[in-house]
Amino acid sequence: MERWGWSEGWRLGLVLMVLLLSRVGWAAEPRMEPNDQERAQTLILLHEPIVMLPAKYGSLDGAARVRLAHERIQRMEPADLALPVTVAQGTRHGQDSREFLVNGKRILVLLAGDLDEFDELTLDQAAERVKVRLDGVRTKYLELHSTSYLLKSVGKTLLVSLLFFALVWLLQRGLRRVKKWLANRLLLQKGLIPHQWRQVAGNVEARLLSLLALLVIFMLTYGWLTYVLGLFPQTRAWSERLGDSLFALCADMLEGIIAAMPGLVTVLLIIVITRFFIRMLAILFDRIERGQFRLQGLHAETIGATRRLLSVVIWLFALAVAYPYLPGADSDAFKGISVFFGLMVTLGSAGVMNHAMSGLVLIYSRALRPGDLVQIGDVEGMVTELNALSTKLVTRQEHEVTLPNAVVVGGRVTNLTRLAGSKGVALLTKVTIGYDTPWRQVHAMLELAARRCKLINQDEPPLVRQLNLQDWYVEYELQVRMKGDLLPAPVKTELHGHIQDVFNEFGVQIMSPNFIAQPDQAVLVAKEHWYQAPAQTPTDESVQASASGLDEGRQG
Repeated sequence: MERWGWSEGWRLGLVLMVLLLSRVGWAAEPRMEPNDQERAQTLILLHEPIVMLPAKYGSLDGAARVRLAHERIQRMEPADLALPVTVAQGTRHGQDSREFLVNGKRILVLLAGDLDEFDELTLDQAAERVKVRLDGVRTKYLELHSTSYLLKSVGKTLLVSLLFFALVWLLQRGLRRVKKWLANRLLLQKGLIPHQWRQVAGNVEARLLSLLALLVIFMLTYGWLTYVLGLFPQTRAWSERLGDSLFALCADMLEGIIAAMPGLVTVLLIIVITRFFIRMLAILFDRIERGQFRLQGLHAETIGATRRLLSVVIWLFALAVAYPYLPGADSDAFKGISVFFGLMVTLGSAGVMNHAMSGLVLIYSRALRPGDLVQIGDVEGMVTELNALSTKLVTRQEHEVTLPNAVVVGGRVTNLTRLAGSKGVALLTKVTIGYDTPWRQVHAMLELAARRCKLINQDEPPLVRQLNLQDWYVEYELQVRMKGDLLPAPVKTELHGHIQDVFNEFGVQIMSPNFIAQPDQAVLVAKEHWYQAPAQTPTDESVQASASGLDEGRQG
């Protein structure tokens, strides 16, 4: 039979002979990570490591024996590849040997000295492995040069590719329809997630479906590529690598999941016990808050803070106990992240902890609570929020003032509501009247003005005090009780108006806050001038009510 030449056609030796590559494979003779010498002694055909020949064969060393095997392969006829590889027993240079033949033509000789004791293989076992590898290379070569096989492979590739792209198209179209259906349900305020959470969570179902579809497309692409590359001998090694990588990845993931199961079960058990303990504490705190149970040192206004503090402490303790059982807790990456976050918390929490501890002082000292009317420094207002880090007040100007808790604790806090009880918050105002007016009349007029004020609790009698006897006047103080949760500003406005009206009605001048000389004539506003423009005259009912109040005052 005529030999193949490069100019006449494919030459078997040039196609089969592939120089040494870094990927060295299976168990017996070839090494997984060969050095330069071992790489030179390894016979590799079509990216497949066949055998390593380290022993000397007469005057030939291992590298020379590999070169001789390549030369013998180059001289083979195409018809020789139609026959399987055979193994013949023999003895060469005083050593047991196995000769590998194709159509009676020797390819290489395996000596007993080629075996490695660490492989734990007999000469026959090693020869059988080499025979299987040589037959695999021979089959690949026949497929590579078989027109019918290549046409079938191309047809399979086209069919599988059409099926692959059809599945991807159907998956994308189905995803769009599902997203449209979810969008319609969202407009109807339906879905697995409550509608009030949508502003935070968004359309989570659609995002999860997109992620799942992307994962499915990736798996389909991986399988399609592995199958198509495996159809052709030139790329079959890449297909095997992809398959091995996928199986190795799945095996590693499954092994990791199985190894992590005991730790995850322990963590789950710790979480269940912690939640049960916190629920029991919540029941206890609810009963204390409703007054059904009393515990020394706990008050209704401190129950919320105590519950939150104990919850945080218990969860931190549970996390410390569960930490060693978390998957990857012993890894350097996990430890590095823990150190990084610990450093961030340490550096950034100095000021935060100061305000947080000040908040605890405010809560447990019960100096403030929401709804109290307080004065902190020069800020007076109603407490609306008492948080862990700050206190919020609403002033008479309806401005919200936020005070850090450290500032509140470091200053003076006057609580106007705490001792008021059902009487109402005490409101004080001062006037200075000359010595020419009897003090009993001043007392009566201030009490009359208080009785006319609708924003004052009339169940509590007003109290008038003479604070100081100055050189030119007497300083009087009127104390009343406000209704409800009112701020002092509107109550003072109404009360001061009635004080001015009453003093004008009885012809007594007010020289507040002080004066140093008695004027020649009384500083008064005549009643007929009370409603000068743009002031409007009140209705008849208001006038009658005012007149009746005036008569009562005079009779008193």
